[in-house]
Amino acid sequence: MTDFTSLLRQHCRPRKGKEDALSATEVGLGLAELPGWQIDANGGEIRKEFRFADYFHTMAFVNAVASIAHREDHHPDLEVHYNRCLVRYSTHDVGGLSLNDLICAARVEDLRVPS
Repeated sequence: MTDFTSLLRQHCRPRKGKEDALSATEVGLGLAELPGWQIDANGGEIRKEFRFADYFHTMAFVNAVASIAHREDHHPDLEVHYNRCLVRYSTHDVGGLSLNDLICAARVEDLRVPS
């Protein structure tokens, strides 16, 4: 697996089918590079909750995540609240997690927003 810096150097590409799905070991190695990110109980998505002082800062973060999603053409599920946002990544076309999820999580983490 690749380290945090390597994830930031990569870009998403279309991934389809089980051959592009990450193994549990690969996901674990990737998560070791992404502080605070967790895998859900089913192993089908990674997630992290980010906390903010107020709604304005939450929305600024959401807009930054939207910009990443647009550039990478890989879109997270977001749960937006007044002072927090839950970011969840999965790759539906592989039925679980792909390298795209780790790449985008690294990009979100690189925003250097305190959680």
